[in-house]
Amino acid sequence: MNLSMYASFTTNIALQETQINTLEQQIASGVSVTTPDQGPAAYETATLGNDQIGAITNESNTQASIQSQLGSVNGAYQSVSSVLDNVQSIVEQALNGTESSQNLQSLASQVTSAEQQLVSLGNTTGANGTYVFGGSRGTIAPFQTGTAGSVVYLGDGAQSQANITPDTTASTIANGDVFMSGLGGNGFASAAATAANTGDGVLISEGVASPAAAAAFQSGSAPVTLNFATVAGSLTYTTTQSGVTSAAAPVTSGMSLQLGGTNYQLTGTPANGDSFTVSPSRPQSAFSLLQGLAATLSQSGGSTAQQAQTRQQLNEGLSSLVQYQQSVITAQAQNGVTLQAVTHAAASNSNQSTALQAAVQNAVGVNMPTAITTLNETVTAVQAAMKAFSSVQSLSLFQYL
Repeated sequence: MNLSMYASFTTNIALQETQINTLEQQIASGVSVTTPDQGPAAYETATLGNDQIGAITNESNTQASIQSQLGSVNGAYQSVSSVLDNVQSIVEQALNGTESSQNLQSLASQVTSAEQQLVSLGNTTGANGTYVFGGSRGTIAPFQTGTAGSVVYLGDGAQSQANITPDTTASTIANGDVFMSGLGGNGFASAAATAANTGDGVLISEGVASPAAAAAFQSGSAPVTLNFATVAGSLTYTTTQSGVTSAAAPVTSGMSLQLGGTNYQLTGTPANGDSFTVSPSRPQSAFSLLQGLAATLSQSGGSTAQQAQTRQQLNEGLSSLVQYQQSVITAQAQNGVTLQAVTHAAASNSNQSTALQAAVQNAVGVNMPTAITTLNETVTAVQAAMKAFSSVQSLSLFQYL
């Protein structure tokens, strides 16, 4: 009898202690179901939910990496725009006609400094150490200066892609097109004065007159030569292309000419025998553009004809510069669209993850108030049972049962 009662007591105490341990573990972990036998449906819900949360977490890590890289690209674009805008101000300052030779040399140094800044920006690295404008070759500096001072591009035109959602990819890096893909002049035609000109005439692009004609001219190879001659005391001009020369026409001050689909204004007065060549636009990197502008500023002469040559080259440089400014703005806008898509995907994933976590918690989470109350009640019951058993065990009658 004594042994039977003792065995029953110890068994009950052991069960209650097991319950106490289980409750303590559940309260500490916040999870009430950890194995299928504790609740098959809840366990399955939690397992599937946690798998989905894990996949979303991986996507979120990828999204954060892409956001960081695109942020670096965006920052570089902003800095490139600032550099190009500064060069535009420098060239416009030189074109106002009041700069001395010494000041032009100073402006040339500023443009050279801007070109060096552009190289540095082209070699921007992201948070992960890759060169953001290297295309798929992000481990080497994409823009490097050769022995002759020319800047070469060692990257490629590819764009590294990564999944931001199961069905959506985004570019994690850019390429060097924004620094290398510009065309000389206005993008269709480039005008140059003949070095032997003695007058002060300058051809200034006023914009495209005929997009179709300009595109056809740009895709071709035959330049247009504009020749000036004095006939019977009056200055006239002719144009020649592919061996065909137009009839002579009188020159008037500030006249507009359509050459290769582009309108040009003639300022100043050309001299007898002066000529200009309007050629189809060809690729010109932003670096060579700035190097050319610096050379023009530093080599500007003092004669009227030399000053006209400088104005001609600076005006053409401005036309080329505008293209790069627009190209950077476009690239920055496209980068912003991608960054916005990644941000939206990240927000969607965050909301989905929160919903899944709630579902998992509802399935296997511990009801803390209930669990704590049950734990306290169980502990109290065990303590009371042990105290009662100890008291009964001390009775002399109990000793003889």
